Amino acid sequence: MADEIAYPVQRFHFQVDWADVTINCSEISGLNSTLEVINYCDAKTQWITNQPGLQKFDDIVFTKAIFESDEDYKTWHERVEARDGDYRETVTITQKNELHEPVFIWELQNVHVTKWEQPDLNSSANEVAVEKLIVVCENIVTQIGG
Repeated sequence: MADEIAYPVQRFHFQVDWADVTINCSEISGLNSTLEVINYCDAKTQWITNQPGLQKFDDIVFTKAIFESDEDYKTWHERVEARDGDYRETVTITQKNELHEPVFIWELQNVHVTKWEQPDLNSSANEVAVEKLIVVCENIVTQIGG
């Protein structure tokens, strides 16, 4: 039996879900985690040692085209703005292969909106109008496959 050739996963096939909403984004950025460094200097040895400290996550940006009756970003932004009930969500980003099977999953926990960006308007432009939702999260859990 011949060995199968492994191909890298394509980055353009993904899905975003929260609550009962599924959106089609054109771009997601900011899925980054940083462990801060704690520096410690013992007065006796005068050597600086460092160790991992608190974990921080970057702001995450969801970019998508605007459709006529699409109010998903607007609705969530307004819930956060009004502090309406539980405005924090769990957001799942699923990267898929060419067979539409989950390859990698990011679960963003305790997510809320910090900024909602509207498109620049230009009467001479020939582009799709896009909006951005910028969110923060408290934790990112990853999973390989579905």
